[in-house]
Amino acid sequence: MIISTTPTLEGKPAREYLGVVTGEVIVGANMFRDMFASITDMVGGRSGSYENVLSRARNEALLELKAEAAQMGGNAVVGIDLDYEVIGKTGSMLMVSATGTAIVV
Repeated sequence: MIISTTPTLEGKPAREYLGVVTGEVIVGANMFRDMFASITDMVGGRSGSYENVLSRARNEALLELKAEAAQMGGNAVVGIDLDYEVIGKTGSMLMVSATGTAIVV
């Protein structure tokens, strides 16, 4: 499955537009990860634990998007937009959503 943030695929014209597809993942941050991220914030540097969670959530959202496109009969998704939101009363959860257009090339 070809996925792209661009509206078209160079050299691969769309034969059919199938519709909008999405993938959404919500992950929670646990207390220990928060504690270590706080320490990283104090001493500087990158928060590897949060980066790993973010990467995993993004990959899972894209997998869901591709699965939905395949279910519709598509073999590519164009115009992908990734959005990140902090949700929950205390902002302890992260939502990653991927949206695009399923097509047949």
